[in-house]
Amino acid sequence: MSGPGPGPGPGPGPRPGPGTDRLAHTSSRGVFVTMGGFGGKTLIQVASTVVLARMLTPADFGLVAMVTAIVGVADLVRDFGLTGAIIQAKKLSERMWMSVMWLSVALGVILMGVIAASAPLIALLYGEERLVPLTLAIAPILLINGLSMPMQARVQRDLKFGTLANIDVVSMLCGVVLGIGAAALGWGVWSLVVMSGAGQLYRLIALWVASRPKFGRPHISREVVPLVTTGGSIFGVQLLNYAAKNADNVIIGQQMGPAALGQYSRAYALYLLPMQQLNGTLGRVALPVLSKLQDDGDRYRRYIRGALMIIGYLTIPVYAVAAAVSSPLIAILLGPGWEQAATLFSLLAIAGIAQSIGSVLGWLYITLGRAHRQLVYYLVTRPMVIGGYFLGLWWAGVEGLALVYGLLTMVLLVPGFYYATVGTFVRVGDIIRPIVRPVILAPLCFGAAWGVERLTDGLPTIVQLVLGVAAGVVPLFACLAIPAYRRDLAAIIGFVKQVRKPAAAKAQGGADAASQAHGAEQADLRDPVDLLEPIEPRDPVDLLEPGDLHEHRDPPRDPRASVSESATDHRKADS
Repeated sequence: MSGPGPGPGPGPGPRPGPGTDRLAHTSSRGVFVTMGGFGGKTLIQVASTVVLARMLTPADFGLVAMVTAIVGVADLVRDFGLTGAIIQAKKLSERMWMSVMWLSVALGVILMGVIAASAPLIALLYGEERLVPLTLAIAPILLINGLSMPMQARVQRDLKFGTLANIDVVSMLCGVVLGIGAAALGWGVWSLVVMSGAGQLYRLIALWVASRPKFGRPHISREVVPLVTTGGSIFGVQLLNYAAKNADNVIIGQQMGPAALGQYSRAYALYLLPMQQLNGTLGRVALPVLSKLQDDGDRYRRYIRGALMIIGYLTIPVYAVAAAVSSPLIAILLGPGWEQAATLFSLLAIAGIAQSIGSVLGWLYITLGRAHRQLVYYLVTRPMVIGGYFLGLWWAGVEGLALVYGLLTMVLLVPGFYYATVGTFVRVGDIIRPIVRPVILAPLCFGAAWGVERLTDGLPTIVQLVLGVAAGVVPLFACLAIPAYRRDLAAIIGFVKQVRKPAAAKAQGGADAASQAHGAEQADLRDPVDLLEPIEPRDPVDLLEPGDLHEHRDPPRDPRASVSESATDHRKADS
């Protein structure tokens, strides 16, 4: 049987076995299970943002963002890229596993102490004495993450996406409930610390129950050296990317104070939501699955094309419409006093589109074993992004910083994808074709939504928002008159139907371990990922949440987020 498509990749291979079917079903099913988890988290995060924005001040959010921008660096050192290395590794012995556990715990203890000792210096950097106790309270999260990271990586490596989704939702709910309760009691900024601490502590306990870790005696085996080597390159990339994506927090906080940073951090938190929902979902599933397909060029390319098509249709129009109706949207979500956040949100939408597409860069570099190459690329481009922050702030304040960041992120996609794919079986067309039609829709959706929002100025805010969004959706339905768009829709619907087939899951359940391992490497079947192909001619601080590979994990979750996903936010994505 020949390969499923033209171009480089494996030649003829044996008939796919049960293991291949199992991987196909697990990956596609995992997308929807994980999406459900991220959907639950998104709803909780939006609810907490709506409530806390009315109970706390912009300065409260700004103070937490100041601390987490610094603590996030320590969390990256603590992880040292080992999360990505564990997921990518083809084999992971029990001795290697225990060594990673002990190494992660040791780093967590050391860095917790370093951050605690640095609390006065952090306060001095920003000129805010209130940061000393906040830093001391947040520092223990590094130890919690040191314990959680290896367990989450193992659960993710084993493709237990339902377990991770449940843990994500319940841990966030736990933190949000306690955080809102603390805010109601008048705890102010400390309610954000409570939110993060409670959520991360529950997460640690739940992961412990799910993975049943065996630490053994304290010992770090030499077998762990390959993981550390791979992790070191990933860490270098994460550190550079984190610096580029969090230097804005430090610059704004140091130059303009906590109130301005609070406005920016809330706008940033909301702009991340679509990315966290979709890219976080796909990324968590894509990393382990693509790592298993790295020797099968045809299926690997189909997975990339399918993922980009979904990202294109589900994030690009969303950001376009949200930017157009930012004023009524932010007024409803955050209430009065957050007008600057509305402007910043509309400007950050440019970066949202670029980062949604760019998140695939991290998948390519890691799963193709090109972490060292990614490090070189980031050594060149990340300083450019940081320089852009200073240029934008000098040019037009916080708004200028947001605009320059978005435009620069968009431009850097071109050399980024070229450098990631040159010399591999992934072609330029695999990146461009899936997103061309969604990109064409973006200005149409934005123009329709913005025009109606302007025309309805003076009407109640909720009416403005509803009419603006409705107008922005019209081009999405109108485009179905074009055959190419109908084919794309049919491909996505076909994927959903394939995932829901119960018979497939039952048939796969009986495969033995040996045939699964063999079949996973032999790929010549029309799996659910293939159905994503257009049927046409070839063309604050979840950092403090250890599980998503920071920048490579799913969206890149960017440890800057807040002391909780609702408090200070991540940037989960690659630019």
